Formats: sequence, C-alpha cells, structure tokens
Amino acid sequence: MPELWTIDVCAVHLGIKKESVRGLLSRRGVERVDTIRHPVSGRPLARYPADEVRAVAADRRPGRRTDRT
Repeated sequence: MPELWTIDVCAVHLGIKKESVRGLLSRRGVERVDTIRHPVSGRPLARYPADEVRAVAADRRPGRRTDRT
C-alpha cells in the first residue's frame, strides 16, 4: 500500500498554506486517494499519494508562477 498524506502533511512538505494545497495538487493532476475520519473530531480528511506530492515539491520553483509561460 502506498504512503498517504493528509492536507496538513502535504502543506508542511510543500511549504505552503493549508488552504492552498488542494488547488496546487489539483492543477498538477494529483487526486485524493481516499477520505478518512479524524480520530478526535470525526471530520473528513482527504489523503493524497506521498510520492506524487514529493514529485510536485521537486518540480516547484519557489517565487515563480507555473501557470504562465
């Protein structure tokens, strides 16, 4: 089974705000694998493949927009 990360872990690894993670991953074609429930609050937590998030992080150029040519 592949390693899966929640939005919180993805945000830390990518070095961006938690609110920006979903948009970045969506633009890069990274889809959530599943949704689990938080053990305390019960709120849903989406999980993403760690390898794909790492690939996005490696491909990013800080300070430069990637949606413009």
